[in-house]
Amino acid sequence: MDLDEGMSLVEHLGELRKRIIWVLVVLILGMVIGIIVAQPLITYLKSVPPANGITWNVFSPWDAIRMYMSFALITGLIITIPVALYHIWAFLKPGLREEEQKASLKFVPFAFLLFLIGLAFAYFVVFKMAFLFTSGITEKLELQETYGIAQYFSFMFNILIPISLLFELPIVIMFLTQLRILNPKRLHKIRRYAYLILVIIAAMITPPDAVSAIVVSVPMIILYEFSVFLSGLVYRKQLLKDRAWEEEYGAK
Repeated sequence: MDLDEGMSLVEHLGELRKRIIWVLVVLILGMVIGIIVAQPLITYLKSVPPANGITWNVFSPWDAIRMYMSFALITGLIITIPVALYHIWAFLKPGLREEEQKASLKFVPFAFLLFLIGLAFAYFVVFKMAFLFTSGITEKLELQETYGIAQYFSFMFNILIPISLLFELPIVIMFLTQLRILNPKRLHKIRRYAYLILVIIAAMITPPDAVSAIVVSVPMIILYEFSVFLSGLVYRKQLLKDRAWEEEYGAK
């Protein structure tokens, strides 16, 4: 019995290892694609506001290579996200009931879509707002703007990635509700703490002014409430199924 359990654990770890390898392979292939598209992407981003009025500089011989690798990594991550989510689902699949397997698989495309929506919101709203704010302060102080390309894009990525990941909140909450780890009642109880955390995050990734923090905080709070709503839909379906099971088998 112990031997069988040991072999089962080894097989389980072996499957996890295979899935991690698959994700890493896709990440590497995505990074190769990222290196190929890095130059046209950088050229395009340099040609649109707010970057089109900047005189570009490098402050290190490694800056150009850092740009290629940064864009390669970001592109690789975007390509890898749906594959990684699928493998997470496939790894957890044996522990889920049939209806949970089908329901949770639907989360994969929606998670990727939400990531892209978050990426767009972060770039077109938050990043541009943050850059215009910092440029305005520079102008008021009568300073000459001299930007290094590595510093500019690092500033951009430091805003884009956290916000894009925050947009995965509805999917994470739905998935945890599906696994019966969370439910709407618990989410209502921690609402005030969730709001506080979201406001703190918004303040950290935006310029230090109230308007910018509010502009980012409000969508984050709406996203949380949307997550609670989706959790409620999943939870109600679970209650109906539990009630039906009890009516059918409870009296036996």
